[in-house]
Amino acid sequence: MWPAVGLAFFLVVGWLVADYVKLIDWAGVGRALSAYSPLTLVAAAALAALSHLTYASYDLLGRAYAGHHLAPSRVLGVAFISYAFNLNLGSLVGGFGLRLRLYHRLGLRAAQIGHVIALSLVTNWTGWLLLAGAAFALGQAPLPDSFVLSAIGMQALGIAMVATALGYIVLCFVSRRRKWMWRNHAFRLPSGRMALAQVAVSSFNWLLIGTIVWLLMPRELAYGVVVATQLAAAMLAVPTHIPGGLGVIEAIFVAALGGATVQSELIAAVIAALLAYRALYYLVPLAFAAALYCALEASRSRRRGAESLV
Repeated sequence: MWPAVGLAFFLVVGWLVADYVKLIDWAGVGRALSAYSPLTLVAAAALAALSHLTYASYDLLGRAYAGHHLAPSRVLGVAFISYAFNLNLGSLVGGFGLRLRLYHRLGLRAAQIGHVIALSLVTNWTGWLLLAGAAFALGQAPLPDSFVLSAIGMQALGIAMVATALGYIVLCFVSRRRKWMWRNHAFRLPSGRMALAQVAVSSFNWLLIGTIVWLLMPRELAYGVVVATQLAAAMLAVPTHIPGGLGVIEAIFVAALGGATVQSELIAAVIAALLAYRALYYLVPLAFAAALYCALEASRSRRRGAESLV
């Protein structure tokens, strides 16, 4: 059943992307990209660097949770490489594959690596639940005419999402049962203080991402609307399994802004903002991460070569 649902969702998204591509004035997109001031691009790049550092800090929480003692600098390096590859090539490559490979080489056991990955996932999505839920509950997310949920339904969903995030924190503070099983995998509840740190650092990171997108967007778009749309698009892109939600996020933004009823100049400016965002937040960090990963591989090869000569 689930493969069929996933395929249907993918086809719907594909139709949306193809439909909205026809609305785009690509010459206008080029003009909007060339109109960015260097100061705006530098500010967006600085926020992108801070966001990647913030995301990498999830693994520092995982370090405390898993009880390993790798140097914080090594943890941040592994997390940075993994996140950059995760954004561009998908979670199987970055979020799981590279983390397993790099942490294993640094001497961590499989169980410890699993705890780091699990805590990172929970950290990321509890912060998203809190922020996206608040945005939905406050009516910040613009709804396309074809959207299945009414405004009241979105508010109810938002309240439930906020309650879930807060419920996780409360559970970590008060639960006497600290170990939970899911599909033969054990999950140990972190402390209440760590849960607070998880939600706080993740919320900060999602706000950074939304702020980057808003900074690049046309000024007539309100901050709350841009951030809420970005939060919604981030989740809606997940089931497609398209790395970075390429095309999906763009289609969702255009649909949320009203599709064909919006002036073509605004659509072009929105697409330009998302392309600039992808360059600064996805491609530039990937280039640095790839260079760092190649340097690590080369260093390891040299060490193995020197050991073979002894």
